[in-house]
Amino acid sequence: MFLQAVHHIAIICSDYPRSKAFYTDVLGLQVIREVYREERDSWKLDLALGELYIIELFSFPDPPARVSRPEAAGLRHLAFSVNDIESAVAQLQQKGVSTEPIRIDPHTNQRFTFFADPDGLPLELYEVH
Repeated sequence: MFLQAVHHIAIICSDYPRSKAFYTDVLGLQVIREVYREERDSWKLDLALGELYIIELFSFPDPPARVSRPEAAGLRHLAFSVNDIESAVAQLQQKGVSTEPIRIDPHTNQRFTFFADPDGLPLELYEVH
């Protein structure tokens, strides 16, 4: 196969300062670079998780709302792996982020939960050992 890995995920947000704070302050992603693109009236924030470039966060004037519920065709969610799901959930809740109850994947027997970013984009924590 010619594909090697997922290079990055692009997310368009409706409130750039709020989403920037969520992904950096709440989730702890590191800023690689931040660029204002005047011709598009758009911010582009490149974020890393550890040493891995992972997310491009974009702002555009008046983006249409994303359909999350009921679930629509297309990309469903973004999942982050964690070593200790209870600790991760507690850290999110301390920062004011609500999470769904922790569940067990019946096929892998791994624990997971969902929460949402400021625009309602579904995000998942998936416990791996």
